[in-house]
Amino acid sequence: MVTTTSSGDAVQPPPETKGAKGEAKRKQSDAPVRGGGGGGGGGGGGGGGKGKKRKNKEVFIYGNYRNYYGYRIDRNVGEDPRLEIFRKEWFAGKDCLDIGCNQGLVTIGLAMKFECRSILGVDIDSGLIETAKWNLRMIARAGKVATKSAKVHNSSDSTTQSCPGVVSEMSNGNISVHKQHDLFEIVSFWPDNFVQSTHRYSEQYDTIMCLSVTKWIHLNWGDDGIITLFVKIWSLLRPGGIFIMEPQPWISYKKNRSVSEVARENFNDICIYPEKFREILLDKVGFRSVEVITDRLAGSVTGFDRPIEVYHK
Repeated sequence: MVTTTSSGDAVQPPPETKGAKGEAKRKQSDAPVRGGGGGGGGGGGGGGGKGKKRKNKEVFIYGNYRNYYGYRIDRNVGEDPRLEIFRKEWFAGKDCLDIGCNQGLVTIGLAMKFECRSILGVDIDSGLIETAKWNLRMIARAGKVATKSAKVHNSSDSTTQSCPGVVSEMSNGNISVHKQHDLFEIVSFWPDNFVQSTHRYSEQYDTIMCLSVTKWIHLNWGDDGIITLFVKIWSLLRPGGIFIMEPQPWISYKKNRSVSEVARENFNDICIYPEKFREILLDKVGFRSVEVITDRLAGSVTGFDRPIEVYHK
C-alpha cells in the first residue's frame, strides 16, 4: 500500500484535448477503418494460380474489438480473472461506473457476483453498447446460462461465437442470480465518449473502473486526454471512493501506434508515459493512496496479464 498526501492544487482538465488537432481526421475514421494489407492470406498465391480476393481487415482505432473477451481470457479459465481478484466491498451496495465496457460482460458479471446497487457501462462504440444491452436482456431472461457452450450475441457484422469468462462463470452457478427486473434496475449501458463528452453525469459514484482503456484514450487524445480522464474520474467519485485502473504498458502503445494517423501523431508527442500515471494521480490529481492488487493476472493470455491498481479518494 502506498499512501501519499495530495500536493495541494489539483490538476484541472485542459480546455481542449490534444487529440482535437486531428478531430477532422478522426471523424473520417469514426466508421470502422479497413485496410487490405496482410489480412486474410491466400491472396494471389496458391489455389492453382487463381488469385483469391484478400479479406479487408477491420482496424479498431479505439480498441473497440468485437470479440475482445474471446482472445483475452484463457479458454481453460471459467471466469474473467479480474473478477476473481476484485473485492466484494468495492461493489456490494455501491454505485459503479465502467468506462470502456465493450460488450458489457464484466459489467454484468460484477452486478451479479457482487450485487452492486447500480452499475453503468459506457463505451465510445454504439454497436458494442447495443451488444451489451442484448447480453443484458439474454442473461436477465435466462437467470443463468445453462451450459458452458452458451452463445453470446456478437455485432451483426461478425459471427456469433462461444464466449468464455463471465458467461461460463454464470453457467457454473458461481455468480448470484438476480431476478430479471432487479438486474435491469441495476445495470444500464449508454454510448459515450467519456473524455470529450459534454454530458453531465447526474450522480457521483463509489467505484469507477477503467480496464485496459488508458492506451486508447492516450493514442486518440494525447496527454491532455489522459489528464482529462483522470480529473473527470476524481470529480465523479464520492469521498472515500475508489478508482480501479488496468493501464497498458508502453510496449503495447508501440504495437498499436499505427492504427490511425491521429494515433501516430499523438504517440510521437506523448510525454506522460504509463509509468508516470501513479505519480500524477497521487501528487497532482489528488488521490490519497494506491494499492497494486496484482502484478500478474493469472488466467489471462500472454499480453493481458497486467497489473491492476486501486486508487482511494
